Formats: sequence, C-alpha cells, structure tokens
Amino acid sequence: MAQRQPILLIDSPSLYFRAYFGIPESAAKTGDGQPVNAVRGFLDMLAQLVRTRRPDRMICALDHDWRPAWRVELLPSYKAHRVAPEGGEVVPDTLSPQVPMILEVLDALGIPAVGADGYEADDVLGTLSVTQPGPVEVVSGDRDLFQLVDDAHPVRLLYVGRGVAKLDDCDDAAVRTRYGVPADRYADFAALRGDPSDGLPGVAGVGEKTAARLIDRYGGLDGILAALDDPRSGFAPGLRAKLDAARDYLAVAPKVVRVATDVPLPELDPALPTSPADPDRLLELAQRWNLAGSCRRLVDALAGDRS
Repeated sequence: MAQRQPILLIDSPSLYFRAYFGIPESAAKTGDGQPVNAVRGFLDMLAQLVRTRRPDRMICALDHDWRPAWRVELLPSYKAHRVAPEGGEVVPDTLSPQVPMILEVLDALGIPAVGADGYEADDVLGTLSVTQPGPVEVVSGDRDLFQLVDDAHPVRLLYVGRGVAKLDDCDDAAVRTRYGVPADRYADFAALRGDPSDGLPGVAGVGEKTAARLIDRYGGLDGILAALDDPRSGFAPGLRAKLDAARDYLAVAPKVVRVATDVPLPELDPALPTSPADPDRLLELAQRWNLAGSCRRLVDALAGDRS
C-alpha cells in the first residue's frame, strides 16, 4: 500500500517575516511603488514546498492573537519587549499591508488560511497536527514547534532556520541530536533554558546542556521539582539554589511554552487545489500587485504531478 502524501501545515507569520527580511523592498514593488517583497517571497516558498514535499493537503496558520492574554497573565514578560508603544506587535510599517495581500492571493488560489481568537499560529498548528490525518509536516522557523514532532502520528517539523531551500527535516531522533531531549520534553527544556526572543527568562545559570542533562536524569520538570525536595537527589548546591529560586517561574513557564492542541477551529477542506479556485481574480491580483512570476510558479507547482 502506497504511503499517504503529507499535509503541509504552514506557519504563515514565520514565513512571511522571513520573506520580508530576505528580499529587499527595492526588488519587489507594485507599479505605484508599494513593497510586495513579503508576498512574493511567501508565494515562492509555498511553490518550492509543493514541488519538493509533494503534499496533497495544505493549511496556512495565522496569528489572530500574537500575545494571548492567558499567556501574559501567567508570565507578564511574555513577548513584552515586542509590544509597540501604541500597543500591538512591533511590525515593520511596510510589512503590515502585505499580510492582507497574502490572504487575498491564498483565497483566490483556494488554499485555506485559518486563525483563532485568543491563540497564536503555533496553537493552530498544534491543534491541526493532532487532528489532521498524517503524515503531517509543519513548516516553521520557530523552535517552539519542535515539541510537535511525533513519530507515532507521524508529525515532522520542517525547520526553515537556514531557509526553505535548506530545510531541516526533523523527526524525534533529530530533536534528540539537536537538543539532547525527546520532542515531548522540548517545552520543559525551553522553559529551563529560556528564550529571549519570547521574553522567557529561563533559570539563571541553566543553559541548554544543563537543561538537557536535568531532563535526561529526572524525566521532565515535574521530576526535577520533586527531586528538589529530596535531599538525596544529588543536586549540586549551586544548581539546587538556582532551581529553588526559580520555582515560581517554573510553575507557569511550561504552560506558556506548551503549544495548545485543542483550539476551536472551523471545518476546513485542506485538499491542495490543482488549479486556482478563482483564476480571474488571481490574474487581477497578480497584475495589480506585480506578482505574475510568483503566482505562475505556485500555480505551476500546484498543477504538477504529486502522485
């Protein structure tokens, strides 16, 4: 029996931010000078992913709430450094108008894009990863999504840290090789290590190697915290003091890092179209926004043989 083709779950913000900073604005503008570098790069990434991964399904996840209140309530520092003075996320002025463009092109193509109030794109991806039939391939440059890797389902992370052309195709063994912990312990590992990009302070003096060693020895944060109360557990005095001082943080950080897998989502048809859902509208958008080349490459990729 032939193996089923994968579903691609796209971390849209991760990819369009990467596209925005990877392509100069001067290289991609509309006729009236509006930058479309993020749109063009995002569409080209999708085209390459369709050509190389040969999926039969695709869903693009969106950030309807980039900094959910329930995470901030648990950990006020969560993404606090990325809040703009007037509120909202710090986003380049010339990127914000490109996001609705991306959504319009996806709609004309017939590729579903979905978000959920009160949740980040990560949470949408987490929910889809456990509810969509496998194999599942999550495409992102966000390290937190290593926690979704699950060989049994199976779920892999296509990590785009080096770009879509140099994907790191990660199963559980790859996560263990990279970080020294299994994927299902990555959230505990990240809480211990911290992540300045998300405003997670981590435990002072505990880096990746120490975090991995602790998880290997005690199985996870629950085991580590239980061992703190056992004088026979063998902690070095300095490390015990650091972990003890971080008890309040460790009580909430894993909940902040852990991706939700129960987000309420609408019914979706993830089947990848072989031709645009609305070709006339797609042509009009491509002409209006100077996206003819990128749209053609994606349409050609969708029409290709994916058997």
